[in-house]
Amino acid sequence: MLAARHVVCALSGGVDSAVAALLLRRRGYQVTGVFMRNWDSLDEHGVCTADKDCEDAYRVCQILDIPFRQVSYVKEYWNDVFSDFLNEYEKGRTPNPDIMCNKYIKFSCFFRYALDNLGADAVATGHYARTSLEDEEVFQQKHIKRPEGLFRNRFEVRNATKLLQAADSLKDQTFFLGQVSQDALRRALFPLGGLTKEFVKKIAAENGLHHVLEKKESMGICFVGKRNFENFILQYLQPRPGRFISIEDSKVLGTHKGWFLYTLGQRAKIGGLREPWYVVEKDSTRGDVFVAPRTDHPALFRDLLRTSRVHWIAEEPPAALVRDKMMECHFRFRHQMALVRRVLQGGRVPGQRENPAPGAFRLHAPEGQEPVQSGHRGLR
Repeated sequence: MLAARHVVCALSGGVDSAVAALLLRRRGYQVTGVFMRNWDSLDEHGVCTADKDCEDAYRVCQILDIPFRQVSYVKEYWNDVFSDFLNEYEKGRTPNPDIMCNKYIKFSCFFRYALDNLGADAVATGHYARTSLEDEEVFQQKHIKRPEGLFRNRFEVRNATKLLQAADSLKDQTFFLGQVSQDALRRALFPLGGLTKEFVKKIAAENGLHHVLEKKESMGICFVGKRNFENFILQYLQPRPGRFISIEDSKVLGTHKGWFLYTLGQRAKIGGLREPWYVVEKDSTRGDVFVAPRTDHPALFRDLLRTSRVHWIAEEPPAALVRDKMMECHFRFRHQMALVRRVLQGGRVPGQRENPAPGAFRLHAPEGQEPVQSGHRGLR
């Protein structure tokens, strides 16, 4: 008789990962629950939320009768996720730490710990996502050692595993998994990929997981939690006071504590003004934030976006892009934003003086399509 497959499931102390572990148990797998502690400081109320989350994850393991483990990646999170988060903000960009956390912590540190230390056949999380592999195909995957040196970037992964959207389009979290490596994706299970959030809650209620079912949905920065964002950032970055300026008549409308606190498309809270204004542009030299009075203001829209180096989930660009130097694709820069049709094109942008970075592309609207509105939290 073959031994049961061993799946190590990341437990956050929330309902989604708890139900993911439950479903894995129902499939007959040997399941180990692991809680990751990646941030240790207190919230604004002096409470370390990680302690409560850890207790809730431990209770899940007791209810499901599975082993519980706890690991700390506080140092790795600071070095690989949070430092990058702060550096990007200082440059005026808006990074998404959840994407980096999945790339460097959950699907790198945790992934290697599960396979190397716990002897896992696969890892699992409570993400609403799917891949192109069935469970048994995941268990048959082996680690492929990449060649070193000159030919590393020419290494070809045959039959690459695809990252697929979840059945619940409102909860789909593939946006946050877009930087996960092919190696990790091939060994990952997403038990909630075919379920809706409401059905997941129903499973939790029917199986005694009330303590996680009653918790509020986690909506803050990955592992840091929901906080007053401006106050939180200004604990780490020096305030740089500046002005809010109308894009229409250059009138000064108010002041702010730092231009880096604002994202293109974001509503700017300007003291003394009732009507909403939205961020159009930022001047890092003078510290000014330019704003427009309506969400449909022409200054808020862009028909061209330049990328840095692209991460291909399959590790190689699509054949059509290699052949034609351009291809149509669907695009979003924000979680839950509707996908829009765009053209991805390599090479230099008209009017661009310098050569683009290796692996960089430009994204623009097909002929006859509307431009994209600049977006809050995500246009990197």
